[in-house]
Amino acid sequence: MDALLSALFIFVMRVADMTLDTLRVLFMMRGRKLTAGVIGFAQAAIFVIAISRVISQLSNPLNIVGYAGGFAAGVMLGMVLEERMALGFGQMRIISSTKGQAIANALRAGGYAVTEMSGRGKDGAVNVLLITVRRKEVDHAQELVRGVDESAFITIEEVRPIWRGFYRA
Repeated sequence: MDALLSALFIFVMRVADMTLDTLRVLFMMRGRKLTAGVIGFAQAAIFVIAISRVISQLSNPLNIVGYAGGFAAGVMLGMVLEERMALGFGQMRIISSTKGQAIANALRAGGYAVTEMSGRGKDGAVNVLLITVRRKEVDHAQELVRGVDESAFITIEEVRPIWRGFYRA
């Protein structure tokens, strides 16, 4: 029973460690130094506790399974949490061959700033629309676009706004 409890303890510690690691890397990529540093401190402390338990009890193969399983589960949990938190901004590029102006009007009515450009696609002229939205609002903006033009081509890139501009409140 002690061997199983030890492995479970290591599993839980690794889930916490890797969840924090995933979030720390994402905060680092977004330039949030203090948050990343605080998370890194907690993550390192948890890692030391987990790895010392594994090393001090190498005769228990369940510890290694708990360590590896916790690593995998922690990465997945960290990704799920990050998706739910949806921090940051996305740059949406919307391409429509026939309804660009109507899409722009719907997005503006929804409170989004839209930059319109003309382009040429495979089959001729197209409207290219650019909007920068908070990641939590991407689904709403997509719904507005699809409500006007179900066949619009939409891509989304994660961006870090540097200065100024309009963001929906």
